[in-house]
Amino acid sequence: MRLRILGSGTSTGVPEIGCTCLVCTSTDPRDNRLRASALVHTDDAVIQIDCGPDFREQMLRTASFEKIDGVLITHEHYDHVGGLDDLRPFGRFADIPIYSDAYTATHLRGRMPYCFVDKVYPGVPRIYLQEVEPGNPFQICHTEVLPIRVMHGRLPILGYRIGGRLGYVTDMHTMPEESYEQLKGLDVLVMNALRVKPHPTHQSLSEALIAAERIGAKETYFIHMSHDIGLHAEIIKQLPPHVHFTYDGLEIVF
Repeated sequence: MRLRILGSGTSTGVPEIGCTCLVCTSTDPRDNRLRASALVHTDDAVIQIDCGPDFREQMLRTASFEKIDGVLITHEHYDHVGGLDDLRPFGRFADIPIYSDAYTATHLRGRMPYCFVDKVYPGVPRIYLQEVEPGNPFQICHTEVLPIRVMHGRLPILGYRIGGRLGYVTDMHTMPEESYEQLKGLDVLVMNALRVKPHPTHQSLSEALIAAERIGAKETYFIHMSHDIGLHAEIIKQLPPHVHFTYDGLEIVF
């Protein structure tokens, strides 16, 4: 399995517009973060996780143009779905299923009605919605995907377990007991850690470390960081073994 981090930042990206802090003015490319998303290659499937407003730039950076077998959406916030229209070129291969819970699907139909009607005009993204539920696995090609319930503040959203070995959780603040159990035995866990200070709807760094230890994946990678997380080169010194910060362009093969 191969995982590429397309974007490792929070909703504002890093640098944040108008900010002159040490992180936003850093010359370390690892401190320059597009909005969070990832691309997964399994033995038989190519899976996009979230499709935010930086998707076009992310695809140009990767120079990747291949069939996408499915897009997993965690929730309907713009920094996770704002790039769905940019899937248009990938429709040349085949129509692309967009997997989400019913709440997110309803919001996408309202936000992009031109994509989800019986008669679409030329040039519309060739995408269609597939509603999924936490705890009910489904397949993309022959790769099993298990949606997992997590809480983004008071908003129920989805994390995903992919191919049994990869867990991807973002924008989480808390998680039900059964979700912890569903994430046991992972090779790789990708999980959000917004900043050092507590936040009402996202995990702080200390909260993410506690959750990561409880899940116990072989390797854990933090994602969805803001400029308040600190300089990449400095903050990684505080992490325990087998816990890492992601950065844009990071590839993980396992």
